[in-house]
Amino acid sequence: MNKNEKFVIAINREVGSGGRTVGRKLAEKLGVKYYDKAIVEGLTQKFGLSVERIEEIKAQKKSWWADLNTYYNTLVNSASQPFEVDVLLDNQSMYDTEKHIYQELAAHESCVVAGRTGFMVFREWPNHLNIFIQASMEHRIQRIMRRKNVTEQEARDIIAKLDVDRETYIQKYEDTSRYDTRNYQLVISMDDLSEDDAVNVIMAYINNKG
Repeated sequence: MNKNEKFVIAINREVGSGGRTVGRKLAEKLGVKYYDKAIVEGLTQKFGLSVERIEEIKAQKKSWWADLNTYYNTLVNSASQPFEVDVLLDNQSMYDTEKHIYQELAAHESCVVAGRTGFMVFREWPNHLNIFIQASMEHRIQRIMRRKNVTEQEARDIIAKLDVDRETYIQKYEDTSRYDTRNYQLVISMDDLSEDDAVNVIMAYINNKG
């Protein structure tokens, strides 16, 4: 990946690994925007988006990108996420819309994205980097216990549910597993690393490849 040209970095991560924080810090280091599932869902709700609606707005030459950026700034700078439009999409439509939004974002500017589908959305994308961030079960449990103030068993239950949900989601729509390392250029274990350490590892990789 060449950081001097328009790029996209897609981060997939295990819950409790710290991957979301790594993604945000990496985006800050690179001076680009960071998008995750919560932000994409917020944009979908705000603008009433579906794949068809996105194409309609673009065809009408409305200020889609300017409006999207304005709302993005509202989302990331506010403690709340004011969803103003109730959009009811079936699972397939939501999946297609999520992919389409990610592609629209990456087509306009360099960015870091974190979410279940990013590594698949950008597998054929020019100048991309797919990263998987993982950690041992003990590391994940301890981190969730600290961040969510829950018991060890509650942390285990959270991890078990989300691991199954995310893997099922990918296997439903894509013929692969999120744990298949062939989907990534870089796999990082967080057990002995801080989030800043992980960002430095990624930056070293990028600088070496660039």
